[in-house]
Amino acid sequence: MLPLEGITVVTLEHAIAAPFCTRQLADQGARVIKVERPGVGDFARAYDSRVDGLASHFVWTNRSKESLTLDLKAAAATEVLARLLEGADVLVQNLAPGAAARMGLSYEVLGAKHPKLIVCDISGYGEDGPYRDKKAYDLLIQSESGFVSITGTPDEPSKAGCSIADIAAGMYAYTGILNALIERGRSGRGKHLDISMLESMTEWMTYPLYYAYQGASPPPRAGAAHATIYPYGPFATGDGKTVMLGLQNEREWQVFCDKVLLQPDLARDQRFDTNARRTAARAALKASIEQAFELLSAAQVVQRLDEAGIANAQVNTMADVWNHPQLKARERWTSVMTSSGAVPALLPPGCAEARMDPVPALGQHSRSVLAGLGFTEAQIEQWSRDGVI
Repeated sequence: MLPLEGITVVTLEHAIAAPFCTRQLADQGARVIKVERPGVGDFARAYDSRVDGLASHFVWTNRSKESLTLDLKAAAATEVLARLLEGADVLVQNLAPGAAARMGLSYEVLGAKHPKLIVCDISGYGEDGPYRDKKAYDLLIQSESGFVSITGTPDEPSKAGCSIADIAAGMYAYTGILNALIERGRSGRGKHLDISMLESMTEWMTYPLYYAYQGASPPPRAGAAHATIYPYGPFATGDGKTVMLGLQNEREWQVFCDKVLLQPDLARDQRFDTNARRTAARAALKASIEQAFELLSAAQVVQRLDEAGIANAQVNTMADVWNHPQLKARERWTSVMTSSGAVPALLPPGCAEARMDPVPALGQHSRSVLAGLGFTEAQIEQWSRDGVI
Protein backbone atom coordinates (compact mmCIF):
# COMPACT_ATOMS: atom_id res chain seq x y z
CA MET A 1 0.00 0.00 0.00
CA LEU A 2 1.38 3.39 -0.99
CA PRO A 3 1.42 6.16 1.66
CA LEU A 4 -1.31 8.34 0.11
CA GLU A 5 -3.77 5.68 -1.00
CA GLY A 6 -7.27 6.81 0.00
CA ILE A 7 -6.42 10.52 -0.41
CA THR A 8 -8.33 12.35 -3.16
CA VAL A 9 -6.92 15.49 -4.73
CA VAL A 10 -8.88 17.82 -7.03
CA THR A 11 -6.65 20.12 -9.02
CA LEU A 12 -7.36 23.13 -11.22
CA GLU A 13 -3.89 23.36 -12.70
CA HIS A 14 -1.84 24.24 -15.72
CA ALA A 15 1.81 24.72 -16.72
CA ILE A 16 4.35 23.25 -14.28
CA ALA A 17 4.27 24.28 -10.61
CA ALA A 18 0.90 22.79 -9.59
CA PRO A 19 1.10 19.76 -11.94
CA PHE A 20 4.57 18.95 -10.59
CA CYS A 21 3.20 19.11 -7.03
CA THR A 22 0.18 16.90 -7.73
CA ARG A 23 2.24 14.37 -9.67
CA GLN A 24 4.27 13.80 -6.50
CA LEU A 25 0.99 13.13 -4.67
CA ALA A 26 -0.15 10.75 -7.41
CA ASP A 27 3.20 8.95 -7.34
CA GLN A 28 2.54 8.12 -3.68
CA GLY A 29 -0.92 6.71 -4.34
CA ALA A 30 -3.28 9.68 -4.12
CA ARG A 31 -6.17 9.85 -6.56
CA VAL A 32 -5.61 13.07 -8.50
CA ILE A 33 -8.49 14.42 -10.59
CA LYS A 34 -7.15 17.04 -13.00
CA VAL A 35 -9.80 19.49 -14.24
CA GLU A 36 -9.00 20.75 -17.76
CA ARG A 37 -10.58 23.07 -20.30
CA PRO A 38 -12.67 21.19 -22.90
CA GLY A 39 -11.02 20.87 -26.31
CA VAL A 40 -7.75 22.48 -25.19
CA GLY A 41 -6.81 21.24 -21.77
CA ASP A 42 -3.79 22.27 -19.79
CA PHE A 43 -1.89 24.57 -22.18
CA ALA A 44 1.30 22.66 -21.37
CA ARG A 45 -0.12 19.90 -23.60
CA ALA A 46 0.82 22.12 -26.57
CA TYR A 47 4.31 23.27 -25.52
CA ASP A 48 5.98 20.87 -27.97
CA SER A 49 5.53 17.40 -29.49
CA ARG A 50 8.86 15.80 -28.63
CA VAL A 51 7.58 12.66 -26.87
CA ASP A 52 6.01 10.65 -29.69
CA GLY A 53 3.80 13.62 -30.51
CA LEU A 54 3.13 14.62 -26.90
CA ALA A 55 4.58 17.57 -24.99
CA SER A 56 7.70 16.91 -22.92
CA HIS A 57 6.58 19.08 -19.98
CA PHE A 58 3.14 17.46 -19.88
CA VAL A 59 4.43 13.88 -19.97
CA TRP A 60 6.86 14.75 -17.17
CA THR A 61 4.31 16.24 -14.75
CA ASN A 62 1.01 14.46 -15.35
CA ARG A 63 1.29 10.69 -15.08
CA SER A 64 -1.10 8.77 -12.83
CA LYS A 65 -3.83 11.43 -12.97
CA GLU A 66 -7.43 11.37 -14.17
CA SER A 67 -8.38 14.03 -16.73
CA LEU A 68 -11.83 15.57 -16.37
CA THR A 69 -12.72 18.22 -18.93
CA LEU A 70 -15.02 20.90 -17.56
CA ASP A 71 -15.91 24.42 -18.68
CA LEU A 72 -15.55 26.27 -15.40
CA LYS A 73 -17.70 29.12 -16.73
CA ALA A 74 -20.67 26.85 -17.41
CA ALA A 75 -23.52 26.75 -14.88
CA ALA A 76 -23.17 22.99 -14.50
CA ALA A 77 -19.54 23.36 -13.39
CA THR A 78 -20.62 24.70 -9.98
CA GLU A 79 -22.50 21.51 -9.19
CA VAL A 80 -19.75 19.27 -10.54
CA LEU A 81 -17.08 21.01 -8.48
CA ALA A 82 -19.30 20.92 -5.40
CA ARG A 83 -19.69 17.16 -5.66
CA LEU A 84 -16.00 16.70 -6.36
CA LEU A 85 -15.05 18.65 -3.27
CA GLU A 86 -17.47 16.73 -1.05
CA GLY A 87 -15.20 13.72 -1.41
CA ALA A 88 -11.88 15.53 -1.68
CA ASP A 89 -9.09 15.80 0.85
CA VAL A 90 -7.07 18.42 -1.04
CA LEU A 91 -7.77 21.16 -3.58
CA VAL A 92 -4.79 22.50 -5.51
CA GLN A 93 -5.02 25.43 -7.91
CA ASN A 94 -2.70 27.74 -9.83
CA LEU A 95 -5.23 29.62 -11.92
CA ALA A 96 -4.80 33.31 -12.73
CA PRO A 97 -4.66 35.54 -9.62
CA GLY A 98 -8.11 35.83 -8.05
CA ALA A 99 -9.81 33.39 -10.45
CA ALA A 100 -10.43 30.63 -7.89
CA ALA A 101 -11.84 33.09 -5.36
CA ARG A 102 -14.23 34.49 -7.95
CA MET A 103 -15.58 30.96 -8.45
CA GLY A 104 -16.21 30.53 -4.72
CA LEU A 105 -13.14 28.32 -4.28
CA SER A 106 -11.30 30.36 -1.66
CA TYR A 107 -10.37 28.68 1.60
CA GLU A 108 -12.61 31.11 3.46
CA VAL A 109 -15.64 29.77 1.57
CA LEU A 110 -14.62 26.14 1.24
CA GLY A 111 -13.29 25.76 4.78
CA ALA A 112 -16.73 26.57 6.18
CA LYS A 113 -18.37 23.90 4.00
CA HIS A 114 -15.59 21.32 4.21
CA PRO A 115 -13.68 21.78 7.47
CA LYS A 116 -11.29 18.89 6.71
CA LEU A 117 -10.36 20.17 3.25
CA ILE A 118 -6.78 21.29 2.60
CA VAL A 119 -6.65 24.11 0.05
CA CYS A 120 -3.32 24.82 -1.64
CA ASP A 121 -3.10 27.98 -3.74
CA ILE A 122 0.05 28.33 -5.86
CA SER A 123 0.81 31.70 -7.41
CA GLY A 124 3.68 33.84 -8.51
CA TYR A 125 3.69 36.30 -5.62
CA GLY A 126 1.16 35.16 -3.03
CA GLU A 127 -2.38 36.17 -2.22
CA ASP A 128 -1.63 39.68 -0.96
CA GLY A 129 0.94 42.44 -1.33
CA PRO A 130 1.53 44.88 -4.20
CA TYR A 131 2.52 42.12 -6.66
CA ARG A 132 -0.52 39.93 -5.94
CA ASP A 133 -2.16 40.40 -9.35
CA LYS A 134 1.01 40.36 -11.40
CA LYS A 135 1.38 37.50 -13.88
CA ALA A 136 4.30 35.21 -13.19
CA TYR A 137 6.15 32.61 -15.21
CA ASP A 138 9.28 30.65 -14.38
CA LEU A 139 11.77 32.96 -16.13
CA LEU A 140 10.17 36.04 -14.58
CA ILE A 141 10.45 34.60 -11.07
CA GLN A 142 14.04 33.54 -11.72
CA SER A 143 14.62 37.21 -12.52
CA GLU A 144 12.64 38.73 -9.64
CA SER A 145 14.32 36.44 -7.09
CA GLY A 146 17.79 37.58 -8.17
CA PHE A 147 18.78 34.21 -9.58
CA VAL A 148 19.42 35.51 -13.09
CA SER A 149 21.61 38.32 -11.76
CA ILE A 150 24.20 35.88 -10.38
CA THR A 151 23.91 33.21 -13.10
CA GLY A 152 25.71 33.22 -16.44
CA THR A 153 29.00 34.67 -17.60
CA PRO A 154 30.62 37.95 -16.55
CA ASP A 155 29.33 39.44 -19.81
CA GLU A 156 25.78 38.13 -19.84
CA PRO A 157 23.25 36.85 -17.28
CA SER A 158 21.46 33.57 -17.88
CA LYS A 159 18.44 31.60 -16.71
CA ALA A 160 18.55 28.00 -15.51
CA GLY A 161 18.08 25.37 -18.19
CA CYS A 162 15.01 23.88 -16.51
CA SER A 163 12.01 25.38 -14.71
CA ILE A 164 13.56 25.74 -11.28
CA ALA A 165 11.12 28.37 -9.96
CA ASP A 166 8.18 26.15 -10.88
CA ILE A 167 9.91 23.11 -9.40
CA ALA A 168 10.70 24.97 -6.17
CA ALA A 169 7.09 26.10 -5.72
CA GLY A 170 5.77 22.65 -6.65
CA MET A 171 7.96 20.91 -4.10
CA TYR A 172 7.11 23.37 -1.31
CA ALA A 173 3.43 22.85 -2.14
CA TYR A 174 3.93 19.07 -2.01
CA THR A 175 5.70 19.12 1.35
CA GLY A 176 3.20 21.64 2.67
CA ILE A 177 0.32 19.33 1.74
CA LEU A 178 2.02 16.36 3.39
CA ASN A 179 2.52 18.45 6.55
CA ALA A 180 -1.12 19.54 6.45
CA LEU A 181 -2.32 15.94 6.11
CA ILE A 182 -0.28 14.96 9.17
CA GLU A 183 -1.61 17.96 11.10
CA ARG A 184 -5.19 17.13 10.06
CA GLY A 185 -4.67 13.63 11.48
CA ARG A 186 -4.14 15.24 14.89
CA SER A 187 -6.54 18.20 14.75
CA GLY A 188 -9.23 16.90 12.41
CA ARG A 189 -9.16 20.18 10.49
CA GLY A 190 -7.94 21.22 7.08
CA LYS A 191 -5.66 24.10 6.28
CA HIS A 192 -4.90 26.85 3.78
CA LEU A 193 -1.51 26.86 2.04
CA ASP A 194 -0.46 30.01 0.19
CA ILE A 195 2.58 28.99 -1.89
CA SER A 196 4.46 31.76 -3.67
CA MET A 197 6.94 31.06 -6.46
CA LEU A 198 8.89 34.17 -5.44
CA GLU A 199 9.19 33.04 -1.83
CA SER A 200 10.15 29.51 -2.91
CA MET A 201 12.96 30.77 -5.15
CA THR A 202 14.09 33.36 -2.60
CA GLU A 203 14.54 30.57 -0.06
CA TRP A 204 16.82 28.84 -2.58
CA MET A 205 18.67 32.14 -3.03
CA THR A 206 19.44 32.68 0.65
CA TYR A 207 23.14 31.76 0.44
CA PRO A 208 23.88 34.48 -2.16
CA LEU A 209 21.65 36.87 -0.22
CA TYR A 210 23.73 36.33 2.92
CA TYR A 211 26.92 36.56 0.86
CA ALA A 212 25.74 40.03 -0.21
CA TYR A 213 24.58 40.92 3.32
CA GLN A 214 24.35 44.63 4.23
CA GLY A 215 25.35 45.87 0.80
CA ALA A 216 28.36 43.59 0.23
CA SER A 217 29.11 42.65 -3.37
CA PRO A 218 27.11 39.64 -4.64
CA PRO A 219 28.71 36.45 -5.95
CA PRO A 220 30.07 37.26 -9.42
CA ARG A 221 28.70 35.47 -12.47
CA ALA A 222 31.23 32.76 -13.26
CA GLY A 223 29.62 30.60 -15.95
CA ALA A 224 29.75 26.94 -14.93
CA ALA A 225 32.51 27.61 -12.39
CA HIS A 226 31.93 28.31 -8.71
CA ALA A 227 31.84 32.02 -8.03
CA THR A 228 33.88 31.95 -4.82
CA ILE A 229 35.79 28.62 -4.71
CA TYR A 230 38.55 27.65 -7.17
CA PRO A 231 39.38 25.40 -8.91
CA TYR A 232 35.72 24.38 -9.00
CA GLY A 233 34.16 24.09 -12.45
CA PRO A 234 34.75 22.90 -16.04
CA PHE A 235 38.18 22.21 -17.53
CA ALA A 236 38.99 21.14 -21.09
CA THR A 237 40.90 17.92 -21.74
CA GLY A 238 43.09 16.80 -24.62
CA ASP A 239 40.36 14.88 -26.44
CA GLY A 240 38.08 17.89 -26.72
CA LYS A 241 35.85 16.93 -23.80
CA THR A 242 35.22 18.72 -20.53
CA VAL A 243 35.62 17.50 -16.97
CA MET A 244 33.96 19.19 -14.00
CA LEU A 245 35.95 19.11 -10.78
CA GLY A 246 35.62 20.65 -7.36
CA LEU A 247 38.10 21.32 -4.56
CA GLN A 248 36.79 22.26 -1.13
CA ASN A 249 39.87 22.83 1.06
CA GLU A 250 43.62 23.28 1.21
CA ARG A 251 44.32 19.60 1.78
CA GLU A 252 42.54 18.73 -1.45
CA TRP A 253 44.44 21.50 -3.27
CA GLN A 254 47.75 19.97 -2.26
CA VAL A 255 46.61 16.45 -3.26
CA PHE A 256 45.33 17.81 -6.58
CA CYS A 257 48.68 19.41 -7.42
CA ASP A 258 50.64 16.33 -6.33
CA LYS A 259 48.52 13.43 -7.61
CA VAL A 260 46.56 14.89 -10.53
CA LEU A 261 48.67 17.67 -12.04
CA LEU A 262 51.93 15.98 -10.95
CA GLN A 263 53.16 19.46 -10.00
CA PRO A 264 53.52 19.46 -6.19
CA ASP A 265 55.38 22.77 -6.22
CA LEU A 266 52.29 24.52 -7.62
CA ALA A 267 50.58 24.09 -4.25
CA ARG A 268 53.14 26.43 -2.72
CA ASP A 269 52.96 29.05 -5.47
CA GLN A 270 52.06 32.26 -3.64
CA ARG A 271 49.53 33.14 -6.33
CA PHE A 272 47.53 30.03 -5.47
CA ASP A 273 48.27 29.07 -1.85
CA THR A 274 44.84 30.08 -0.48
CA ASN A 275 41.37 29.81 -1.94
CA ALA A 276 41.01 33.60 -2.01
CA ARG A 277 44.22 33.93 -4.05
CA ARG A 278 43.25 31.08 -6.38
CA THR A 279 39.89 32.70 -6.98
CA ALA A 280 41.51 36.07 -7.71
CA ALA A 281 44.02 34.48 -10.10
CA ARG A 282 41.62 31.98 -11.63
CA ALA A 283 42.54 32.83 -15.24
CA ALA A 284 46.21 32.01 -14.70
CA LEU A 285 45.38 28.87 -12.71
CA LYS A 286 42.89 27.68 -15.31
CA ALA A 287 45.59 27.98 -17.98
CA SER A 288 48.02 25.93 -15.87
CA ILE A 289 45.46 23.21 -15.19
CA GLU A 290 44.33 22.92 -18.81
CA GLN A 291 47.96 22.86 -19.97
CA ALA A 292 48.42 19.73 -17.85
CA PHE A 293 45.09 18.26 -18.99
CA GLU A 294 45.75 18.77 -22.71
CA LEU A 295 48.06 15.75 -22.68
CA LEU A 296 45.27 13.56 -21.26
CA SER A 297 41.86 12.31 -22.35
CA ALA A 298 38.81 13.03 -20.21
CA ALA A 299 38.82 9.41 -19.07
CA GLN A 300 42.44 9.68 -17.95
CA VAL A 301 41.75 12.91 -16.07
CA VAL A 302 38.76 11.35 -14.32
CA GLN A 303 40.86 8.32 -13.40
CA ARG A 304 43.51 10.52 -11.78
CA LEU A 305 40.89 12.56 -9.96
CA ASP A 306 39.15 9.42 -8.65
CA GLU A 307 42.43 7.90 -7.50
CA ALA A 308 43.29 11.15 -5.69
CA GLY A 309 39.84 11.37 -4.09
CA ILE A 310 39.00 14.65 -5.84
CA ALA A 311 35.32 15.23 -6.58
CA ASN A 312 34.57 15.27 -10.31
CA ALA A 313 31.90 14.71 -12.92
CA GLN A 314 31.51 14.53 -16.65
CA VAL A 315 29.53 17.24 -18.47
CA ASN A 316 26.89 14.86 -19.77
CA THR A 317 24.51 15.51 -22.63
CA MET A 318 20.84 14.52 -22.44
CA ALA A 319 21.72 11.38 -24.42
CA ASP A 320 24.40 10.56 -21.84
CA VAL A 321 21.91 10.90 -18.98
CA TRP A 322 19.40 8.60 -20.68
CA ASN A 323 22.14 5.97 -20.65
CA HIS A 324 23.80 6.86 -17.33
CA PRO A 325 25.38 3.71 -15.89
CA GLN A 326 24.56 4.65 -12.30
CA LEU A 327 20.85 5.06 -13.01
CA LYS A 328 20.87 1.77 -14.90
CA ALA A 329 22.72 -0.06 -12.14
CA ARG A 330 20.22 1.15 -9.54
CA GLU A 331 17.30 0.25 -11.84
CA ARG A 332 15.80 3.74 -11.61
CA TRP A 333 14.13 3.64 -15.03
CA THR A 334 10.70 2.20 -15.60
CA SER A 335 8.01 3.09 -18.15
CA VAL A 336 4.61 4.73 -18.24
CA MET A 337 1.91 4.52 -20.84
CA THR A 338 0.67 7.49 -22.85
CA SER A 339 -1.85 7.84 -25.65
CA SER A 340 1.12 7.37 -28.00
CA GLY A 341 2.44 4.24 -26.29
CA ALA A 342 4.94 3.49 -23.53
CA VAL A 343 7.70 5.96 -22.70
CA PRO A 344 10.54 5.66 -20.16
CA ALA A 345 10.13 7.38 -16.80
CA LEU A 346 12.42 7.86 -13.83
CA LEU A 347 11.21 6.41 -10.54
CA PRO A 348 10.71 9.16 -7.92
CA PRO A 349 13.97 9.74 -6.00
CA GLY A 350 14.09 7.84 -2.74
CA CYS A 351 11.20 5.56 -3.66
CA ALA A 352 11.53 1.83 -4.25
CA GLU A 353 7.88 1.71 -5.27
CA ALA A 354 5.63 4.35 -6.75
CA ARG A 355 2.44 4.57 -8.71
CA MET A 356 3.42 4.91 -12.37
CA ASP A 357 0.07 4.93 -14.17
CA PRO A 358 -0.50 6.40 -17.65
CA VAL A 359 -0.35 10.04 -18.68
CA PRO A 360 -4.02 10.81 -19.37
CA ALA A 361 -5.41 11.88 -22.71
CA LEU A 362 -7.52 15.03 -22.57
CA GLY A 363 -10.87 14.23 -20.98
CA GLN A 364 -10.07 10.53 -20.82
CA HIS A 365 -11.80 10.11 -17.45
CA SER A 366 -14.61 12.65 -17.74
CA ARG A 367 -17.43 10.14 -18.03
CA SER A 368 -16.17 7.79 -15.32
CA VAL A 369 -15.53 10.63 -12.86
CA LEU A 370 -18.93 12.21 -13.47
CA ALA A 371 -20.72 8.87 -13.26
CA GLY A 372 -18.92 8.19 -9.99
CA LEU A 373 -20.27 11.50 -8.67
CA GLY A 374 -23.82 10.34 -9.38
CA PHE A 375 -24.59 12.25 -12.56
CA THR A 376 -26.78 10.39 -15.04
CA GLU A 377 -25.76 9.21 -18.48
CA ALA A 378 -28.30 11.63 -19.97
CA GLN A 379 -26.75 14.58 -18.12
CA ILE A 380 -23.26 13.57 -19.19
CA GLU A 381 -24.34 13.20 -22.83
CA GLN A 382 -26.02 16.61 -22.77
CA TRP A 383 -22.92 18.26 -21.30
CA SER A 384 -20.80 16.61 -23.94
CA ARG A 385 -23.05 17.98 -26.72
CA ASP A 386 -23.02 21.44 -25.12
CA GLY A 387 -19.24 21.54 -24.75
CA VAL A 388 -19.40 21.64 -20.97
CA ILE A 389 -17.10 18.60 -20.80
